[in-house]
Amino acid sequence: MPDRRPATEWLADAVLYQIYPQSFADSDGDGIGDFAGIEARLDHLSWLGVNTVWLNPCFASPFLDAGYDVSDYFSVAPRYGTNDDLARLVEAARGRGIRVLLDLVAGHTSDAHPWFTASANDPADQRYIWANPEDPATLPDGFVASPGSRPGFYLPNFFESQPALNFGYARRDPAEPWRLPVDAEGPRANRQALRDVMDHWLSLGLSGFRVDMAASLVKDDPDQSATSALWRELRGWLDTTHPHAALLSEWGDPATSVPAGFHGDFFLQFGPVQDGIALRSLWNNFEGTVSEPWEPLEPYFGAEAQGSPRTFLDIWRSTTDTIGDAGFACLPTANHDFSRLCCGPRTAEQLPAAFAFQLTWPTLPAIYYGDEIGMRYVPGLPDHEGSRLGPRYNRAGSRTPMQWDATVNAGFSTAPADKLYLPLDPNPARPNVADQRADPESLLNLVRRLIELRTSRPELGSQGTARVLHDGYPLVYVRGEHHLVIVNPGRADASFDLPPEYADRAATPLLAQGVEVTGGRVRAAGFGFGIFEV
Repeated sequence: MPDRRPATEWLADAVLYQIYPQSFADSDGDGIGDFAGIEARLDHLSWLGVNTVWLNPCFASPFLDAGYDVSDYFSVAPRYGTNDDLARLVEAARGRGIRVLLDLVAGHTSDAHPWFTASANDPADQRYIWANPEDPATLPDGFVASPGSRPGFYLPNFFESQPALNFGYARRDPAEPWRLPVDAEGPRANRQALRDVMDHWLSLGLSGFRVDMAASLVKDDPDQSATSALWRELRGWLDTTHPHAALLSEWGDPATSVPAGFHGDFFLQFGPVQDGIALRSLWNNFEGTVSEPWEPLEPYFGAEAQGSPRTFLDIWRSTTDTIGDAGFACLPTANHDFSRLCCGPRTAEQLPAAFAFQLTWPTLPAIYYGDEIGMRYVPGLPDHEGSRLGPRYNRAGSRTPMQWDATVNAGFSTAPADKLYLPLDPNPARPNVADQRADPESLLNLVRRLIELRTSRPELGSQGTARVLHDGYPLVYVRGEHHLVIVNPGRADASFDLPPEYADRAATPLLAQGVEVTGGRVRAAGFGFGIFEV
């Protein structure tokens, strides 16, 4: 490090780790995590084998949406420290071979941003989307009354406190004159502002961005062609000025976002492909974060073995056929908006099989902080910084403090318990890093061994082939030519007879729990997994 390879090259070897900075490690005892706290815990990530970290938004913000409401793109929020503190964190991470990505909120700002304050008082300003019809009843749903001297209404992107930046409309409508084209003055200024923000942070040593709500920029863009054109323009600039920098998107559709210019995109719990069913069909057990429109679906990683991997596999195949080697699909364990792996009926004993799959499937793996020790989605928490999105959708349960040890506040902070950013998991048996690191049979040590195996054997990485031999219980697949993977997420034992071309090969276990291969027959105990060289 610094490794100046183009992002398309180094991302192939990436193991991502998502840090929600408020909840990771508090260095100054105020109850909120910060940059110095993250820096002090970098050795954990290095030991684990992580080489790329994504930080949730850390820019100045009133925190009505946990930092996704930015009031200054060029300054960090004081709760985390200073710009210099972030620079020190990036340098310390680089010294351990770890890249740091920031979260770029591209489609909107906070209503406290000076851009919006000025726009709300200047009828000529085009930086946001404003409408002032003679009859407000004719406005489409969603517009909000101006808070300034400017008459009319603005369009938010998510919460009302997040006015949408104006990147234009893909389709014009004479009845709606506020629909500016993508090449109007305001949209051009906003595209330049994105370049300025990215250039600023990349010049200080950051390695790229995860882009929030990346598909939301150009409005009324049904095939997303105009939004894709915008990102291709920005990718062209990035390849010229910062070729080592990565762009990952929150789009939820790699088959669209990678051709649009992103290096990678996440399978998400939402998105244009059946509302994120690919990810939900693996993990979601209808506990924790539940969107009301979702229909109940048994996940493949469920103890009762009532799910199927086919939904995920079919979408993954279609996706990879489309993107080829132009970029990557990312598979997260969870994220700040979605239930953790350990949620509801899914218990700690079920997690090894889930990690064995995630860390051997040909996607970019993204581990959400704390999942490596089996931290639990904590139900029943109050709404905090906009965490509640629906009657059964409270994101706070996935944002609780990292559990480092068995000391006060699980080693997260020295603040009084009632001053913590969110309450700790109240379960007295909650897992922690220190105990699991000392236990060679722990989930944490297993995740470390899986990462080490993936890193040392390219056939198990993000590139290369995956041939599925059995898409039930157990799931059986071959990576490349020489690695056989068996995963049984169900409680009951399962078996499978290998096809002739593999039945006669010797199967040498590389990492296995409860799985054996003898005489061409796979026997997998409940919640077992195995990775074999064949």
